[in-house]
Amino acid sequence: MPVLGFNIEERHIYAAGRIFGPVGRYEKITGKVKFAVNPALAINKTITDLKLAKLNSSGLVEFTSDFSLLIPENKSMSNQKLIVDVVNRGRPRFVSTINLAEAEPPDSTEMPPGDGYLFKNGYSVIAIGWQWDVLRNTNLLGLEAPEAEVISGPEKGLAMVEIRPDRIQHSRLLADRVHQPNPAAKENDLAKLYVRHWEDDSPKLINREEWEFGTLIGGKLEPSSEHIFLKNGFQPGLIYHLVYSPERCPVVGVGLLAVREIASFLRAPSPLNPMPKGFDWIFGYGVSQTGRLLRHLMYLGLNTDEQGGKVFDGLLPHVAGSRMGEFNHRFAQPSVQSMPGFGHLPPFSDDNNKDPFSQKTDGLLVKLREANTVPKIIYTNTSAEYWRGDGSLSHISMDGRKDLEPNAESRIYLFAGTQHIDSKSLAPPGSDAADGTMGQHFPNIIDYRPLLRAAFFNLDRWVTQNINPPDSNHPRLDDQTAVSRDTALAKFPEIPDMSKPNSEFLWSLREIDLGEAASTGVGSYPPLEGRFYPCFVSAIDVDGNELSGIKLPDISVPLATYSGWNPRHSESGAPDQIIPMQGSTHYLPLTEEIRKHLQDPRQSVEKRYKSKDHYLRLVEFEVETLVTDGYLLLEDFEFVVKSQSSKFDSLSQQE
Repeated sequence: MPVLGFNIEERHIYAAGRIFGPVGRYEKITGKVKFAVNPALAINKTITDLKLAKLNSSGLVEFTSDFSLLIPENKSMSNQKLIVDVVNRGRPRFVSTINLAEAEPPDSTEMPPGDGYLFKNGYSVIAIGWQWDVLRNTNLLGLEAPEAEVISGPEKGLAMVEIRPDRIQHSRLLADRVHQPNPAAKENDLAKLYVRHWEDDSPKLINREEWEFGTLIGGKLEPSSEHIFLKNGFQPGLIYHLVYSPERCPVVGVGLLAVREIASFLRAPSPLNPMPKGFDWIFGYGVSQTGRLLRHLMYLGLNTDEQGGKVFDGLLPHVAGSRMGEFNHRFAQPSVQSMPGFGHLPPFSDDNNKDPFSQKTDGLLVKLREANTVPKIIYTNTSAEYWRGDGSLSHISMDGRKDLEPNAESRIYLFAGTQHIDSKSLAPPGSDAADGTMGQHFPNIIDYRPLLRAAFFNLDRWVTQNINPPDSNHPRLDDQTAVSRDTALAKFPEIPDMSKPNSEFLWSLREIDLGEAASTGVGSYPPLEGRFYPCFVSAIDVDGNELSGIKLPDISVPLATYSGWNPRHSESGAPDQIIPMQGSTHYLPLTEEIRKHLQDPRQSVEKRYKSKDHYLRLVEFEVETLVTDGYLLLEDFEFVVKSQSSKFDSLSQQE
């Protein structure tokens, strides 16, 4: 049994004793769970360096994860369904998103219950830590990874850290974002620092005399194995890559095993199980980084447990695009998403698809089909994943010539006109994006969470009742709704004060060569980058809004033009490049007088809608259609209509 036991640190009644309908109160249990896995099993041999980790007396590799479990106080009221929330950079996301909760304070230790949808229906949710470099505290869930015993020398390999400053900085951590750094080894003769001006620029080597391992403390340079110091400073908008030899070698891939084993263990009845009778159905949710982790888990065949059984019945990878991630190679940094590396390698789609460059054929679900452990899957994406260069590869062939045939086990949905992060996290113009970079335009204000809630509900019915969800809905070549980014930009209306992206600097996925040892999980850096994979986005209408995908009334009855891209603000550097996860909102002119004054080519609000009542009648019709088509829950009808009513009032007040 891979789960050795739970160390419960705290147990209390959740949400101040709130009663969630007939289910009643919930309790929250937090602590640590200890795992021990067998590195000799074939199903575990895909984990890089697991065989090099220290073994316990039973010949197993041990590691520990943080967890947080929400479960009905009265166990008999459970619906016997468990969601494994694979935490994003340490933070649980599922409950607040699906329950349409307000944004939680940064220092919150509680998952806000929102409208209580999940709990009124008896679901249980466990958030599990899986990431080795999360700085763990009461707010962040992480994992204590075992160390691999790697002998020093060229075969040990190197690591690469990406630095993308939004202001001048002289020193930076050897980590992605603010994570636990992997210190530089004492001997680092092979260390090199490169710079490029945009994603696909040729990297240029910076002289070794210009930088060193160190940091400024009180204005004085001090040696530091956890920082890099650049004499002239890291410049905003530029992209730096440091290649170096790290001191530590954590077995990063055990994070995938933590996700697999917590789900497998909680399914079965056990005296150790907080739900002694276990669960009948297990679902997995991941957003962005962890959506990519779920894709990676499937590709490695890890929806099969050590006993050969199916782990997850259903998966909901959200805003993962078509990529995997830095989750299973030596010296991996799981939060990295833009740096070229293992996370940018094919396959990009579920079933066998031929790579036009390597001529290899592969698919995410190949290993799971062999083991008969394929789950039901609903992939959901926003416009941002398409505009960053990889979204379309999940359903269009890698040579860009045809739409891929849908398979029976999955659906793919584009939430039309949306950005990577839903609008509940919005802030005013000029505020920071997810990576600290300021956008040129007001962020995208579409709140797509009701669509995501419906997607989860449809996944549940698909798994538990065999009721098929709505068909996939995304850009396609055969109906000309999938177009190149150049084509979309050329058709985009000339909106006053709007800056379009420079197509030369837009992100793309490329052919990548990580060296001869890449198949063993040891990369050669910087990787060699070659030819470009094709990229398609949704075609747009005369307002600049998207024609394909699931359209909320924001798109079908518009008050603005919404995009999945937003150029960087000039103060953040590189204003001709985009922020990869942020979209933008460009309101329609309220009146014809304003439209003519601004020379805005889009029809005014007063020309489109006779009154607010007229507008809301159109909104209600579109919402009814979404409900009928199965893309929206009936209970969310009023939520969406009220949201649009508030937006109409807000725009009217801007006159």
